[in-house]
Amino acid sequence: MNYRQNLLSAYRFQNPEWIPIATHYPVMMWDHYPARDLQRLMQTHPILFPGYAPGDPRENRVETRPDRIAGQPYTDFWGCIWETAFTGMVGHVNHHPLAGWNLLDTYQPPSPETSDGLFPLDWDALAGSAARCRQEDRLFSITLPHGHTFLRLLDLHGYENVMIAMATAEPRLWDALQMLEDFNLELLRRYIRLQPDLIGVPEDLGMQDRLMISPAHYRKYIKPSYLKMTRLIKQNGILVHEHADGYVMQIAEDLVEAGGDILNLQDLVNGIDNIARAFKGRLAIDLDIDRQSITVAGTPHDIHEHIRECVVKLGSPQGGLSLYYQPWPGTPIENINAVYDAFEAYCTYYQS
Repeated sequence: MNYRQNLLSAYRFQNPEWIPIATHYPVMMWDHYPARDLQRLMQTHPILFPGYAPGDPRENRVETRPDRIAGQPYTDFWGCIWETAFTGMVGHVNHHPLAGWNLLDTYQPPSPETSDGLFPLDWDALAGSAARCRQEDRLFSITLPHGHTFLRLLDLHGYENVMIAMATAEPRLWDALQMLEDFNLELLRRYIRLQPDLIGVPEDLGMQDRLMISPAHYRKYIKPSYLKMTRLIKQNGILVHEHADGYVMQIAEDLVEAGGDILNLQDLVNGIDNIARAFKGRLAIDLDIDRQSITVAGTPHDIHEHIRECVVKLGSPQGGLSLYYQPWPGTPIENINAVYDAFEAYCTYYQS
């Protein structure tokens, strides 16, 4: 199997040849580590960095996303103004264009014809990329912008305003949700025409130990839109890749019911045993490996044992598991190497 065939087999529980593993350096990494150390990691882990040689485009040391450049506020197509204190890190919205609910009366949302709400879209270029991927049997995936519904509400109106509106049953909240839903569904219809292998619907819902929204309010205000999006994607034979950072076990059953095929969530925040009980065998788990605790402060042995636990408890010969790790500045280089060693050691656990 090639990468695409194996990944789709894992997500469809069709006996992949290996557990899909992936990693990515944030641009910030090149500012905090000697380039030779990062290059050496890439050279010594060809499974994770196939075809790498110094000078490879993956040595992207310049931030290209305009919302991640320190000292340069960025206004997205919704009118939200983003700022970050560290180049390469997602910042925060410091201007909410709909801070007053009455502003909805005259507000004009962006058009999916020209943007995904955050950045411009070149539909001809996307169509060309899709065609090349199909011709070369490479994976073609596309995603809604991160924070498509709940977080977009917060960006537009402010967290406190949204929480109060939910608690007081503010009627115009439904107008805002309908506006977002209409935009997302139209964007998805356009994505579907490109015939991708999978479509991402990424949204952070959790904090370190609880949701950012009550389960009842999630079910009342957010989940109905999730269901409409996943049904639209799946009825066209495309896999749905859900993403939810933070602790989400309070709505584990709702996330299954929301209809995604794959759920990308964090390991230690949610607990490996909790994840296994709630999701194993019911949907594919795209596990986001810790970057706060074990991989930062543990030993290489601790890291090795953690990856092994993830594979043993969440994997199976039929598939249903993939592993992703994104190191951040502050992680010892030997610990990053330990994650990569463990990934490569255990990705064939069910074939050996």
